[in-house]
Amino acid sequence: MSANDSPILKLSTLVPKGARVDPYAHVEPEVEIPEDAVIMAGAYVPAGVVLGRGCRIGPNAVFESGAPTIVKCHVHIGANATLMPGITLAAKCVVRPGAVVQRSVPPGAIVEGNPAAIVGYVDTEAGPAGISVHTPAAVRGPTVEALAVQGVTLHHLPVIPDLRGSLTVGEFQRQIPFDPQRYFIVFGVPSREVRGEHAHRACHQFLICLRGSCSVVADDGRHRVEVQLDAPHRGLYLPPMTWGIQYKYSADAMLLVFASHHYDAADYIREYEEFIAAVQGT
Repeated sequence: MSANDSPILKLSTLVPKGARVDPYAHVEPEVEIPEDAVIMAGAYVPAGVVLGRGCRIGPNAVFESGAPTIVKCHVHIGANATLMPGITLAAKCVVRPGAVVQRSVPPGAIVEGNPAAIVGYVDTEAGPAGISVHTPAAVRGPTVEALAVQGVTLHHLPVIPDLRGSLTVGEFQRQIPFDPQRYFIVFGVPSREVRGEHAHRACHQFLICLRGSCSVVADDGRHRVEVQLDAPHRGLYLPPMTWGIQYKYSADAMLLVFASHHYDAADYIREYEEFIAAVQGT
C-alpha cells in the first residue's frame, strides 16, 4: 500500500488528546499514536510502526510496509521522506525532506539524500576551525584548547619545518595526558560511513588524522561538539565516559588512535541510552 491508496485518516485509529494528526494522513488502526505526536497531511504510517513520544512526521512522509520499524522519542521526519521497513530511528534524530532511509539512524544524527547518509548531529557545537599543515607560521604549540564537552581537549602539537620535510611531535604524559598501551589506524573508510558510536568506561584515547580529514563528535551526555581533524599536528583527547563518533572521512583519510588500555570488549558502551544512564548515575 502507498500513501496514495487511501489518504484519509481511518476513523478507527485512536487519536489521543494532545496529538496532532491531519485528517489527510493515513495511519493504520494498529498504530499507537503518542499523546504529543504530530502527523501531517499525506503521511502514511502502516501497521508495524512503533512511534515514540514527541515524534513529528512531515507531509507525505511514507513508511514502507514490512518488518517492524521503531521511531524513538523526539524524532523529526521531513516532508516526502521514505522510510524502509525494519529500521530504527533513534532518539532526536532528524530525517531531512526527501531522504530515502534504508538503514537505522543513530541518536541525534541528521540524515539526507538517497540513500540517506549522516550529514551532521543535532545540538552540536562547532569546534575550532582546522589549521592547515601548510600554514606559514608552522611552529605552533604545544597549546591545548578545552572544549565544551567535559574533559575533551584539542591539542596543537609543535611543528618543526625543514627543507627536508616538516616534523611534528607529541610527548606522552606531557602534551598527551596518558601512556598508551595500544594504537590502531582507521583508513579506507567510504565517505558516507560512520565509525565509533561508543564510549569507554576506563580507556583514554588520543586521535590524530595523519592524512586527509575526518570529523569527530564528542558527547558527555550534556554537551556535544564536533571537531575537524585535518592535519597531523592537531590531536583530540577523549577521556573515559565520552561518547565518540567519527565521520565525514575524506577518501585519503588515515586516522591514528592511541589508547591507554589493551582491547577489552567489556570496556565499551555501545548503546547511547546505556551511556546516558551511566553518566547520569541512573
